[in-house]
Amino acid sequence: MEKKVPLRRCVGCGEHKPKKELVRIVRDTDGGFGVDLTGKKNGRGAYICKNVACLQVAQKKHLLERSFSCQIPVAVYAQLEEEMRGDRE
Repeated sequence: MEKKVPLRRCVGCGEHKPKKELVRIVRDTDGGFGVDLTGKKNGRGAYICKNVACLQVAQKKHLLERSFSCQIPVAVYAQLEEEMRGDRE
C-alpha cells in the first residue's frame, strides 16, 4: 500500500498540492509572522505556492489576512518574495 501524501491548499490559487511543494507562513502565539521552511514551527499556518504570481494574488486580494484574521506586515510579503525568487536561481 502506498503512503498517503499530505495535501494542503494554496491560499493564492486554491489548488491542493503536496505539503512539500508549498511554503508555510506561520503566526506564532506572540502575534509575530514568519516563513516556516521546515513546516514544524508552532502556531497557526497558511500555505502558498512557491511562485511569485500566487503571492501577488494573495497580497492583492488580502487572502493571507483573511486566513489569519489580522493585518500582515509588508515585511512578511517581502521576505516571502525573496525566498521564492531565491528558490528559482
